[in-house]
Amino acid sequence: MTTARFPDGFLWGGATAANQIEGAYDEGGKGLSIQDVTPRGIMYDRVAGPTADNLKLEGIDFYHRYAEDIALFAEMGFTVFRFSIAWSRIFPNGDEDTPNEEGLAFYDRVLDELEKHGIEPLITLSHYETPLHLAERYDGWVNRDLIGFYERYARTCFERYGDRVKYWLTFNEINSVLHIPFGSGGINTPREELSRKDLYQAIHHELVASARVTRVAHEINPDLKVGCMVISMPIYPLTPDPDDVIAVMNADHANLMFSDVHTRGYYPGYAQRFFRENGIVLDITDQDREDLAHTVDFVSFSYYMSICESGDPQVKADGAGNIMGGVPNPTLAASEWGWQIDPKGLRIVLNQFWDRWQKPLFIVENGLGAKDQLVEVDGEMTVEDDYRIAYLNDHLVQVAEAIEDGVELWGYTTWGPIDLVSASTAQLSKRYGFIYVDRNDDGTGSLTRYKKRSFDWYAEVIRTNGASLEAREVLKV
Repeated sequence: MTTARFPDGFLWGGATAANQIEGAYDEGGKGLSIQDVTPRGIMYDRVAGPTADNLKLEGIDFYHRYAEDIALFAEMGFTVFRFSIAWSRIFPNGDEDTPNEEGLAFYDRVLDELEKHGIEPLITLSHYETPLHLAERYDGWVNRDLIGFYERYARTCFERYGDRVKYWLTFNEINSVLHIPFGSGGINTPREELSRKDLYQAIHHELVASARVTRVAHEINPDLKVGCMVISMPIYPLTPDPDDVIAVMNADHANLMFSDVHTRGYYPGYAQRFFRENGIVLDITDQDREDLAHTVDFVSFSYYMSICESGDPQVKADGAGNIMGGVPNPTLAASEWGWQIDPKGLRIVLNQFWDRWQKPLFIVENGLGAKDQLVEVDGEMTVEDDYRIAYLNDHLVQVAEAIEDGVELWGYTTWGPIDLVSASTAQLSKRYGFIYVDRNDDGTGSLTRYKKRSFDWYAEVIRTNGASLEAREVLKV
C-alpha cells in the first residue's frame, strides 16, 4: 500500500461536460451549440445541422436523469462533481440581452441534488460548446464582441449561483484551440484558411475574457475560486540530442503560454518572440492589459498521456487519436485509442506546474477510455474493468508521490465517472465510467445504469482518502 497521505479535505469526485451527458438539445429553450453539428467529434468537420447519428443530441439523458446519477455519485462518496453549464441553455444564441430562465432553473435543480448529498460543485463555464450562432455570425472568438457576450453569460451565472458554487473554471482545455479551432473556439473559418494572426487574436480574446470574468467573480463574491483549465501533457525528448530538447522546449512554450498568462497576467518573452518572428501583431488595448492582470486562484488540468518530440523533420509525429499530436514514446504501452499510458508523467506534470506557477492545482480530468463488456456476475449485470482500476490506481499513486514532493493539490475528478459520449470520437463505445450506461454507437439501448467493478473500488479509495491504493510496478512495452 502507499505510504503517502492525501491531505484532509482533499476533494474526490468525477468530471463531465454538458454536451456529452445532458442530451435534450432542443428542450428547455436551449439553442444549438457547435456540438450539435459535429456528429463525429470535435476533431472532425462540422455538418449543416443536427443529424440523427449525433449521439450528443441525447447524450446519456442526464437532463432527465440527473437525480439518479447524482445519487450514484453520492453512493461512491463523491465530495466534488465537475460539470459544465451549456452556454446555449442560458443564452440560446449567445448574444441576447436577457437569459433563458428555463435553462437557469435546470441548473438550480442540479445544484439542489448536489447539496442534498453534500457534494461540492465545480462548474466549467465553457466546455467545447460555444453557441452555434456565435460561430456562424461572429466567427467565434476571432471576434472581440465575444468578450462582452461571455462576460454577460458568466456574470449571470455568478449572480445566480455564486452563493452555492465556490469553484469555477472559465474555459475547458483552452490550449486545445491551437489544434481544434472550431471545437474549442467556435471559429467557423476552415482551419486551412485560418491565419495565425486570426487564431492568436482569438486566443487573446479568450484570455482577456477569462481574466475579466475572474475579476467579476471576485467582485460578486470574494470567496469564489476561479481557475483556468488546460490540457497537460509532459513532453520528453525522443533522444538526448539537444535539438530534440529544443523541440520539447518549443512545444512546452506553445502549451504553457496559456497558463503563464492566466497566472502571471502578461505574455511571456518567448510568446512575444514567437509573435515577432511570425509577423503576428495582436490588437491589444490598454483595457486588455488591465484585464489580464486579474490572475486565477488555481490551475486545473486534464491528464491522459505524455508524448515525445524530435528536432529531426524525418521523425513522424503520429499521436493517434490525440488532439495535441506528438511522437509516440517507444517505452510506453497505449490504450485502444492510441493514447500512451504514463502514470509517472502525472507526477512530473504536477511538479512542473507547481514549480512554475506556485498556484494550487486541481486534476479535473484523468481516466481510461475502453471498450467495456457488460456481463452477468452473481445475478447482477456489471463490467469487470480491472484494467480501469489498474490505470487509475497507478495514476493516483503518482499523485500521492507529487503531494509528498510538496505540490499543493486541491482535488481529483476522474473523467468521466459515468459513461458518456466521447468528445474526440462521438462514440459511446469509448467508455470511461464507473457506471455503465446501456447505449450503443448506433443509438440503441435502454439507458439503464449498471455499476462496474471499479465503482466499489473508487468508493473505497474515497472512503480511505487514498490509503487503499496499491503501489505496484507499471507495465511498459
